[in-house]
Amino acid sequence: MATATTTGTTTPPAGGRSQAARAHVQRFGTFLSGMIMPNIGAFIAWGLITALFIETSPFLPFGPIGGFGEDAEGVPYTGLVGPMITYLLPLLIAYTGGRMIYDVRGGVVGAIATAGVIVGAGIPMFIGAMIMGPLTAWLMKKIDGIWDGKIKPGFEMLVNNFSAGIFGAAMAIVGFFVVGPAVTVFSNAAARVVDFLVANNLLPLTSILIEPAKVLFLNNAINHGILTPLGTTQALEQGKSILFLLEANPGPGLGILLAYMVFGRGTARASAPGAALIHFVGGIHEIYFPYVLMKPALILAVIAGGASGVLTFTVLGAGLQAPAAPGSIIALMAQTPPAVGNYLGVLSGVAIATVVTFLVAAVILKASKDKGEGDLAEATTRMETMKGKKSSVSSAIVGTSGGADTGGDSAQALAEGGPVRHIVFACDAGMGSSAMGASVLRNKVKAAGFSDVKVTNAAIANLTDDFDIVVTHQDLATRARPKVPSASVVTVDNFMGSPRYEEIVEAVQQRNGATVPAGGTSAEGTAAAGAAAAAATGGPAADGDADDVAESSGAILTTERIVMDGGAQNAEQAIDEAGGLLVAAGAVTDAYVASMHEREQSVSTFMGNGLAIPHGTNAAKDSIRSSALSVVRYPDGLDWNGKPVTWVIGIAGKDNEHLAILSRVAKIFGNKEKVRQLDEARTADEVLELLGKVND
Repeated sequence: MATATTTGTTTPPAGGRSQAARAHVQRFGTFLSGMIMPNIGAFIAWGLITALFIETSPFLPFGPIGGFGEDAEGVPYTGLVGPMITYLLPLLIAYTGGRMIYDVRGGVVGAIATAGVIVGAGIPMFIGAMIMGPLTAWLMKKIDGIWDGKIKPGFEMLVNNFSAGIFGAAMAIVGFFVVGPAVTVFSNAAARVVDFLVANNLLPLTSILIEPAKVLFLNNAINHGILTPLGTTQALEQGKSILFLLEANPGPGLGILLAYMVFGRGTARASAPGAALIHFVGGIHEIYFPYVLMKPALILAVIAGGASGVLTFTVLGAGLQAPAAPGSIIALMAQTPPAVGNYLGVLSGVAIATVVTFLVAAVILKASKDKGEGDLAEATTRMETMKGKKSSVSSAIVGTSGGADTGGDSAQALAEGGPVRHIVFACDAGMGSSAMGASVLRNKVKAAGFSDVKVTNAAIANLTDDFDIVVTHQDLATRARPKVPSASVVTVDNFMGSPRYEEIVEAVQQRNGATVPAGGTSAEGTAAAGAAAAAATGGPAADGDADDVAESSGAILTTERIVMDGGAQNAEQAIDEAGGLLVAAGAVTDAYVASMHEREQSVSTFMGNGLAIPHGTNAAKDSIRSSALSVVRYPDGLDWNGKPVTWVIGIAGKDNEHLAILSRVAKIFGNKEKVRQLDEARTADEVLELLGKVND
């Protein structure tokens, strides 16, 4: 495993038990956040419905939706408010957590088990969902490992479905009798602690823990593990909760940045206005963390400001009806219950937190010798080290390279580290784009004489931290980086002809201590690398040589599926045109064409060299009847979402045959002479002759 990192990846720093413990808490908090944040939209929807339709709403109180009153027959209305918070939100959290552990299968069994927790408890089971979803998925993964590779062909679906159903049912029963009651006891105890703090005006003391935790990126465990579940329960009973404001208050951060604007010097003062706008309006709190780390005494200022804000919220009875994410003043206002007093309470707490933080920070800055002239870039680096990854917003403010996923990773940084043994090309589904990119890169690596270096492809969801170099599309980099903290991550926007591939080859030469041989590689090395790719992807060897790939069942491409003058005007129409040829040939159903559009919305299938290869998602594989290609040429060029395209090749691969097909297409379009000949072709027969290798 490589120890070097490029932009966007950071090896956790060594430095004792405290740093290791902090890293564990950060990872735990990130995991909790990963379950909550994707579902914030559902929390917002519940908050809006509650605010609009409950019985005490000043807007549109409506029993059938708000859940109050009775119908003409005297049956109480159920409404949406109760079922959403009792069933929908916990099940969404459980599914998300299970999917993070074991993809869709983990999400399904996690949701099944959580149903037992929900029924076995008398309160909203957010904490129970965050326990049962991931736990059940992890256990399911371990159980599947027992008979992995031992099931007779044809019985896989039967075993998979029944094992998930039986185990999910068993865990639902465990949730009903064990987890639900246990979490209820914990939640009630935690609620009593919160009530005690509120009743004795001690809630402001939580800022002593929360404000430093934010700067150290330890707040997610507190916020999403405790505050959000308890706050949601409180909001259900009271219509709002102050707990949603403890961590989201932007006042302390704004006070720090205003103090730098007035009393700071140098880069810190010049960059503070932009950071203040991003923080207060955009809700990106991490933007102010480097300013605190640059002068650690300022932690006293944010604690004082945070405590003052909480005290104000308590005195004025302020609260939000649902979590505010991100912590922007706009998000806070959107989640404030609609009443003048509520808005006044929230705004007053934010304002007082800002003023108090500003005053304390001003004293600290004025009393120090350097007046805030510390190295902001160095402080940003320290913040990113603690966070475990780059911060694009902070880097943009201070003018460093940041981790912006624009393909700007340093070639020099890429060349640093141990020997390269395994390169993976990652895309959304691990099928089309990654297979094409891996084929191109594999050929280049082999041509440089490194047949022992594996070049494979995989779905981002399946990445593990045991690769040396990870190559992915720039739009997917933010999803890939957290999964491979020890790898060098390279981003590209051109799958066929990216200059980054040459940088990777050079990096392999430097890190492996080898030079380019004069005569290429042996057939044995080629076959070995192809077999390695097959093992990693679960498909046939994708080497690009006809002898090394599984044979397709019948002709993949015929002249009937080649159109020399396409009529589409944009990418969407081109997908319909290429997909329609596959449907007309009986190779796919209409559902596959719909999935081609879905795939394009996820990440572009533009490959470079004037080529786009629209294809379906992994979920649409059952819509494929047989492997086939369709080819459409646009002589005048086609605007493919901002990229020029001449050739559109629709691909459908049955039983992983698409890997071999993509490899052959990649080899053809990776050859400039072949592309020139294709562009000069005048008939479908000429094109078929040039692309004939796909039928081998």
